[in-house]
Amino acid sequence: MDSDAPGPVTAPGVVFLVGTPGLEDALEAEARAKGFAGVARVPGGVEIAGGLPEAARANIVLRCAVRVLWRVASFRAMHLAQLDKRSRKVSWTDWLVPGTPVKVEAVCRASKIYHHKAAAQRVSQALADAGIPVAAEAEIAVKVRIEDDLCTISLDTTGEALHRRGQKLYVGKAPLRETMAAGFLWSMGFDGTQAVIDPMCGSGTIPLEAAGIAAGLVPGRDRRFAFEALKGGARPDVPDGPVITPAARFMGFDRDAGAIRGARENAARAGLEDWCRFDCQPLSELTPPDGPPGLVLTNPPYGTRIGNRKPLFALHSALGQVLSERFKGWRVGIVTSDEGLAKVTGLPLEPSAHVAHGGLKVRLWQGVIAP
Repeated sequence: MDSDAPGPVTAPGVVFLVGTPGLEDALEAEARAKGFAGVARVPGGVEIAGGLPEAARANIVLRCAVRVLWRVASFRAMHLAQLDKRSRKVSWTDWLVPGTPVKVEAVCRASKIYHHKAAAQRVSQALADAGIPVAAEAEIAVKVRIEDDLCTISLDTTGEALHRRGQKLYVGKAPLRETMAAGFLWSMGFDGTQAVIDPMCGSGTIPLEAAGIAAGLVPGRDRRFAFEALKGGARPDVPDGPVITPAARFMGFDRDAGAIRGARENAARAGLEDWCRFDCQPLSELTPPDGPPGLVLTNPPYGTRIGNRKPLFALHSALGQVLSERFKGWRVGIVTSDEGLAKVTGLPLEPSAHVAHGGLKVRLWQGVIAP
């Protein structure tokens, strides 16, 4: 057999949900809860069955996903000549609009083709020959992954990463991304019915994500996605979900008055000003709202990003004392890269797996304060 023959080019019928490393469990649970078929954990994220309609819906409704890739072609490629021939057999114009530019990004791992720039150049030429121009700053990304000599071609249906919900303008110091906040809420068992408090809320990401879930609002309602530039990529009509709880018990507090102003503005842009309360107050004044115990989830400063580590021990000790005295029965989650800071709280917290966060490895330390 001629090893340079074009060979089979298959369409996998799979959508890959890129997850935050360490929070794949939350993404898998969310995908199942949202009714996607063929949900399976794989390295780096979660696969679901389907094509462009499923990819479009995933972009709009999933809070824990970082990016949504639609697998459109798969074939073996042992050397660049094979990659060239088989790339030309891909049905590019079934999904891409001739004349609309794309960018090509390639990764090569454990394969005979090891030069990612050469691989990207071959696929770029196949696209150009099909009438699809290639440009470095294009909205649509064609992603080429060659691993163990298997080439998988995906279309990035997201564009700007999914943590950008399209409503938040104010961003505080060392912010927690919305996708991470949603993942930590899932990991703590949040279902929309519990109160959520962040005593060091910064720009308000955690209360806003919790309120959005409780209000039944789909996270992608206010932004554009790359799939809208694909053939057949019309935006699907995805209605908001049911309102889970009518009570506004999603609260954020911070000593920085500017952060509280920003959080309130973010809430207003998200349509959640009636669901959230943001107040400027010190930790010493923190008290629980009326009603049953809920969740305290916070991403306090932990030194490696915004200052000296030593003064933070007193802060975390004070946090632990306030919570243990006033929040009995509440589930507490503290996000930190520093085990010492978590333990100095004196709270009964257990660590999760490490989670990648802006070049750091953080953990969610969580537990329940005994009544």
